[in-house]
Amino acid sequence: MPELSQDAERVRAPLPFGVAEVTGPSMVPTLRHGDRLLVHYGARVKRGDVVVLRHPFQQDLLVVKRAAERRDGGWWVLGDNAYAGGDSTDYGVVPDELVLGRVRFRYRPRSTARRSLPALLAWLLTSARPVLSDRSASRRLRAR
Repeated sequence: MPELSQDAERVRAPLPFGVAEVTGPSMVPTLRHGDRLLVHYGARVKRGDVVVLRHPFQQDLLVVKRAAERRDGGWWVLGDNAYAGGDSTDYGVVPDELVLGRVRFRYRPRSTARRSLPALLAWLLTSARPVLSDRSASRRLRAR
């Protein structure tokens, strides 16, 4: 169920950005286990954004989910993988103060097992990309 490694907590820095590592399958296909994220802490969140938040029941645990809908008292968040669980369907609305920031960018570390030139080129073309808002997140919400 954990979504980010425990060392993903942002260290006080002059810039509001930090790096986090994804663990777990709840955001597949958008994010995969091992992906690294550039997180903009304190950024304004809107529907469809991928966000980093503190788990409502275990606040030392950071998770990454998609902000699906604004509700009274906070955000209804969902994982992109409907079968993984661990989102607002389990713990309800997440208060605003627990939503820490917005994910801006994702990159996948290079596999050391694949060293061929085609594998390197494929990694270069697909390893990094911005994480964009998905306005279709509310479709899954309506389906529940």
